Amino acid sequence: MIYLENLTKKYGEFTAVNNLTLSIPKGEIFGFLGPNGAGKTTTIKMMGGIMEPTSGIIKIGGINMRDEPEKAKSIIGFIPDRPYLYEKLTGKEFLRFIANLYGVNDNPFFKKADKLLDMFSLIKWADELIESYSHGMKQRLIMAAALLHDPKVIIVDEPMVGLDPVAVKMVKDLLIHLASKGMTVFMSTHTLKVAEDVCHRIGIINNGVLIATGTAEDLKKKSLLVDPDLEDAFIKLTS
Repeated sequence: MIYLENLTKKYGEFTAVNNLTLSIPKGEIFGFLGPNGAGKTTTIKMMGGIMEPTSGIIKIGGINMRDEPEKAKSIIGFIPDRPYLYEKLTGKEFLRFIANLYGVNDNPFFKKADKLLDMFSLIKWADELIESYSHGMKQRLIMAAALLHDPKVIIVDEPMVGLDPVAVKMVKDLLIHLASKGMTVFMSTHTLKVAEDVCHRIGIINNGVLIATGTAEDLKKKSLLVDPDLEDAFIKLTS
C-alpha cells in the first residue's frame, strides 16, 4: 500500500533523507521513530505530496506520487504535527471545507461529519468557532477531517501531542480498528509506549538513514541489551 524506493531529500550539501526504501502492506500500522532532526517529518511531507523529493519513488496504493499527485493524495488522510486551521470557521464548517476539497457530496457528508464529531467528542462544539477550541480539540478535529473521505492510507505526524489520556486511548483504539478494516497507517511519534502498543512494525531513522525495522521485540533484540524496553533499545540503536 505504501512503497518508498531510494527516497532522498537534499538541501544543498545537507541530506535530510538518504536512500530510504520501505514497503508497508495494507492494514499495517507502521511506527516511524527517530531523534529530533532525523528526517521523520521530511519523509512524511514527501509521502503526503507536500514536498518534492530530490530523487526516489513514492507509491501510494500503487499510484506514483510524482506522476499522479492528485490521484495519490485522494486516497491519503494527512495529519500534520502542526495543523493549520481556519479559526473563524466552526468545527462543522471546517469539515465541510475539507469535504469539498475531496469531493465528498452533501448526503454522505452530514452523516460522516456528525459521526466523526461524535467519535472525537466534539459534537457539542460542532457549531462553535475553532478559535474557542483547546489544542487537544483542534488536534481531534484535524483527525476527524482526515477521515472524512474514507482514505486508504493515514499518514500522521505526532498524533498524541496535546491529547489527554482519555483521548490518547481513544486514538490508539481507533487506529487499531481502522487497520483491522484494511486501512494502512504510517505514524511518526516520539511516544515509544504508543508505538509499542499499536504498531505492527517500527522503523528507526537516524541522520536521514533507516537504520532498523521490525517488531518492537525485533528491535529490542537488535540492541543486544539484556532485557531492554523499547526506550532502551531506541537509545542504543541511535547512539
